[in-house]
Amino acid sequence: MAVPPCYADLGKSARDIFNKGYGFGLVKLDVKTKSASGVEFSTSGSSNTDTGKVTGSLETKYKWSEYGLTFTEKWNTDNTLGTEITIEDQITKGLKLTFDTTFSPNTGKKSGKVKSSYKREYVNLGCDVDFDFAGPAIHGAVVVGYEGWLAGYQMTFDSAKSKLSKNNFAVGYKTGDFQLHTNINDGAEFGGSIYQKVSDNLETAVNLAWSAGNNSTRFGIAAKYQLDSTASLSAKVNNSSQIGVGYTQTLRPGVKLTLSALVDGKSINAGGHKLGLGLELEA
Repeated sequence: MAVPPCYADLGKSARDIFNKGYGFGLVKLDVKTKSASGVEFSTSGSSNTDTGKVTGSLETKYKWSEYGLTFTEKWNTDNTLGTEITIEDQITKGLKLTFDTTFSPNTGKKSGKVKSSYKREYVNLGCDVDFDFAGPAIHGAVVVGYEGWLAGYQMTFDSAKSKLSKNNFAVGYKTGDFQLHTNINDGAEFGGSIYQKVSDNLETAVNLAWSAGNNSTRFGIAAKYQLDSTASLSAKVNNSSQIGVGYTQTLRPGVKLTLSALVDGKSINAGGHKLGLGLELEA
């Protein structure tokens, strides 16, 4: 078996069918460019159609492949500055270390994080440390895989309170065109998802979640159909009668348009439905 995914990516294929290709209530523009020297620029801006709030971000990334280094600078409209330095496959093959810092000039707030991950055949390990004045928080995760079966554990230890603030388990099965994922979060949240690639053009997903505290169940089904090499249609519905539809069209190489709509089936005449528009430019 190849290297198993990290814990955060377990069940990702099903989540992508539910989340990608939609942008309800937003008008969004994403621009990605790359200079001749290899510096990558990513700019994103969005406007919330309900509140009118406009947000934006800018990211620059430079990869020094010879030494396995990646330098990333980030800024957003909340006036938060971020710096990230990553070194990969240099100390030993499969080991990735990241040093991440953020600073807000308006408030003076600073934060730092050290991330580490190690992956090889059958196992994927991760350990992050959030530095805080009250005491660091330690995040750990492990995923093991064998012949398609996957099992994972994720935890967060709050050193300030000397207790586990997160305690999650996951089990899954993965083949080329089928994926099954189940998880238990803190002994109170139970979830599961199924992903299946029915054909070269059609992908489907089912999602189920149950909360022990309020005994509520959430259920949804989604599908994505590739109309041709440049266009795709997505649709999803949940047990709250919310119906989402998305259409993605590549207008030309490097230009992608996304249109989406969310309809509340329980109150069609009452309004409150949402539309979304997204444009991605890449050069």
